[in-house]
Amino acid sequence: MKNPFRHGWRLLTITTTLSRYRLDELVRSAHWFRPISWLVPGRRDSRRLSHGQRLRLALQELGPVFVKFGQVLSTRRDLLPPDIADELAKLQDEVAPFPGDQARTIVEAELQQPIEDVFSVFEEQPLASASIAQVHAAELKDGSSVVVKVVRPEIQRRIARDVALLKTLASLAQRYHPEGRRIRPVDVVSEFETYIFDELDMQREAANASLLRRYHQNSSDVYIPEVFWSYCKQSVLVMERVYGIPIKDKQALIKHGINLERLAKRCIRLFYTQVFRDNLFHADMHPGNILVAENNPDDPQIIALDFGIVASLSNKDLYYIGENFLAIFAQRYRRVAELHVEAGWVPADTRLDEMEASVRTVCESSFTRPLSEISFGEMLMKLFQVARRFKLTIQPQLIMLQKTLLNIEGLGRDLYPSLDLWAVAKPELESIVREKRSPLATLKSVRRRLPLLLERTPEMPELIHNTLKKAAAGELTTHMQHPALEQLPSDLKRLRRSLTGSVLAGSLLICGSIFLVHPVGPEWFQVPLLSWSFWLAGAVTFLTTR
Repeated sequence: MKNPFRHGWRLLTITTTLSRYRLDELVRSAHWFRPISWLVPGRRDSRRLSHGQRLRLALQELGPVFVKFGQVLSTRRDLLPPDIADELAKLQDEVAPFPGDQARTIVEAELQQPIEDVFSVFEEQPLASASIAQVHAAELKDGSSVVVKVVRPEIQRRIARDVALLKTLASLAQRYHPEGRRIRPVDVVSEFETYIFDELDMQREAANASLLRRYHQNSSDVYIPEVFWSYCKQSVLVMERVYGIPIKDKQALIKHGINLERLAKRCIRLFYTQVFRDNLFHADMHPGNILVAENNPDDPQIIALDFGIVASLSNKDLYYIGENFLAIFAQRYRRVAELHVEAGWVPADTRLDEMEASVRTVCESSFTRPLSEISFGEMLMKLFQVARRFKLTIQPQLIMLQKTLLNIEGLGRDLYPSLDLWAVAKPELESIVREKRSPLATLKSVRRRLPLLLERTPEMPELIHNTLKKAAAGELTTHMQHPALEQLPSDLKRLRRSLTGSVLAGSLLICGSIFLVHPVGPEWFQVPLLSWSFWLAGAVTFLTTR
């Protein structure tokens, strides 16, 4: 009987808070606690605040889990009005710390040994405290200066309780709110649930940091702190302690002579490198998670912190988002419309001419402004809003990309207001794409996939033969209804004639690739003669037997 009472009291607290900030449309629609609105103090005072301000203050009052939910909600600009999204983006994650002796107890329980056996120094007063965890300075026995990130005690239980309540409120909102079906609050809460429970796992965060560090091991652009894996557990993360100037402290940057123009450009380049070269990007690059190294003010290095949210795209999404970026850079609006259809983001029957006109309307209004005022992140956001008219399927992974781009561009502009984002972004993306699609990169990809191809090659002729045989007998038509199948009987004879030649051509091409991967004979005789000879013979055979 204890749990129902606690949940009921929490729901009453939430309802009271919503009412205090005049956010109780849901409560009124459901006819719950209507008398409360006349008893709640401060309700009249909140009239002078905007909707976004009221929502932000209510979430702050409801506690850390709701603050985190508001932060996630602020990234969904495809669902929220801009004024509300802007207010939610102001939510700060700083909360009162929990006692240092509790942090010590958690660390000892996770490491299964006294804290003195691991650390020569462990400061119980935290360096920083957030809704999920807090950070303590420490020193390992070998003298390494580290920080210890400790998940809050009982936080998982409290998060589970509040997420359950959020689901209830989301279900009611979807049912009763006029915009419920469009906003899809149930899906938003589900997305938040996945995100916040992932953030509770310190080993996941350690893996994110370790992989990013590997990608940027010798980079002058960004430094990723070292993870001490021996001391990383589910609720504890031990990482190298780094020092620098907070990037949000512009006055301190100026005082130390930091080249703000180079720093701003470095932030932009880092985004494109992480997304399009590495396909692994820090998705929480707000100013509170970035320091600037002091040792080289004229060529400053970024120091990244907090790796709880790291994202990547599928190869398909990466290709289509890259092509969309390049098409917009080149002002090829028809191509943007075609790419949305090809990617499956909008229905296949979308009128390309209508979508092209809508894309042109969004982009041309931006291109008419000075280059220093153009924001690619804002343009992308407007494109997603326009595409909703064409039944755009919401792509959460692209929303995360958009949010990160908006953060980075905003940061760059804050550092150097006259920054020309396009002059930095366009050549960076074009260079990365050229490198990834170069003949050498293609050859490396072929060599990487060749063993699997060779393993499957013996099966291919039989599979082709069986498929064509079934098609000729009409056995595939019950599963594959397509006009092209009507021509199969007449084409089958020609296909059989060319099948032998195609198999022979494929075998010659594969032999050439084998000699490329496993050279034989004298060095002068290896690639230039054998590989190219087999490839040429394969191409000739294929063309002559078509």
